[in-house]
Amino acid sequence: MNPVVVVHGGGGIIRAATVGYNILQEGGSAVDAVEGAVTVLEDDPEFNAGCGSVLNVNGEVEMDASIMNGKDLSSGAVSAVRCIANPIKLARLVMEKTPHCFLTDQGAAKFAADMGVPEVPEKQLITERNIKHLEKEKNEKSAQKTDQQKDLGTVGAVALDSEGNVAYATSTGGIVNKMAGRVGDTPCVGSGGYADNHIGAISTTGHGESILKVNLARLALFHIEQGKTVAEAADLSLGYMKSKLKGLGGVILINTAGDWAVKWTSTSMPWAAAKDGKLHSGIDLDDTSITDLP
Repeated sequence: MNPVVVVHGGGGIIRAATVGYNILQEGGSAVDAVEGAVTVLEDDPEFNAGCGSVLNVNGEVEMDASIMNGKDLSSGAVSAVRCIANPIKLARLVMEKTPHCFLTDQGAAKFAADMGVPEVPEKQLITERNIKHLEKEKNEKSAQKTDQQKDLGTVGAVALDSEGNVAYATSTGGIVNKMAGRVGDTPCVGSGGYADNHIGAISTTGHGESILKVNLARLALFHIEQGKTVAEAADLSLGYMKSKLKGLGGVILINTAGDWAVKWTSTSMPWAAAKDGKLHSGIDLDDTSITDLP
């Protein structure tokens, strides 16, 4: 198979796609590639994941992440984790070092410590921009209902490796001014993402509560199972969520043949895809640039 990686997020997206693609080119697995790409995005303060995560109602960072290996459907997830730089790495440890799929809060923190994952001070994850963002949201909150357009800043990646294995990884800080302990779609397998070697892989972003209600990731892959193209599957599943719930979001997905699609109903979604030595990227509809990979 010709390796493919697709990522969604923001500014450092090109670097994330390149890192993921290079891992695949060097013979790394799809799981290695999605973890590598998402780690780049978690480390970038521009993104709502890892360093740069939005703040909850108490001004704290609580992060969610999940990862899945399409080869055997093994998955790992963490929610409401604090004071670690890379929740996606912890999610992978849950997948590979425990009999479980999902750890939360204090249990996840204890497991991280047991695995030697370094704790970072919370202030290292908080940006000035997100402090202001929370203040603004609190001031506006009384005046209006939560706007679903905000905070579609989840990051994620999907990949197909040379062995034909697929994987996804998704990571987020959630939504600004959320209740403490609120968990969205990101760590929930079937909503925040899904990977199955017989179908493909997907990572989602958008209004978490809406995504959870329709199981957006698995819904899109169901359409692929029914014979739809990746683009049709993405449009159908996002369309269903919008018509049923007025929920907005975006998806990146690939099938087992290496066809990929990037679709969204929100205002914009920064994305990048690397395949056959070419890097495709864009932010707004009908705005795609293609360059040669270094």
